[in-house]
Amino acid sequence: MSEKHVVVQGATCKCKFSVAPQTDKLKVLTQTKDFGNDKDGSKKLIATDKEIGQTLEKNTFGNCILQPTSGGYLPCITVIIKWSNVYDKFTLSNQGKILLEDSKATCPIGGPDCISIDYHGQKTEGSNTNSKNANEQVHSQLNPMVDMKDMTRKQADGLGLTLSK
Repeated sequence: MSEKHVVVQGATCKCKFSVAPQTDKLKVLTQTKDFGNDKDGSKKLIATDKEIGQTLEKNTFGNCILQPTSGGYLPCITVIIKWSNVYDKFTLSNQGKILLEDSKATCPIGGPDCISIDYHGQKTEGSNTNSKNANEQVHSQLNPMVDMKDMTRKQADGLGLTLSK
């Protein structure tokens, strides 16, 4: 089984019954303690299967193919009633199971698994550890304008440390 990303605050979702495919961002409203991969642990709340009801920013995916009218289609009003394909081996502080990038949501109009995760919401953020672990030869080829040794020395000098040259 391949690795799957955990879904976090700001993940984008889409509905397979949207007339013109649109996405909407997921808001984590059910917990405030468990964070994803942001380096400060303050922005990316982990989404769980407790994110039900109107838990998207706009709560719409545009017009819904399943609601035809004589003049077109009625607008979608997104209401999530259930999540499937969740990571059930761990429970967060809100008693919820973690959503994964292949989790799907059920809408009362679209039915089971009509809403999917388009993007899990996680971003890679650089940190001091990344800089320390960087391969100097590779870095100098990718970015020849920056001398990693000089940068490390300046950083150490600022901290009052002494490095051998």
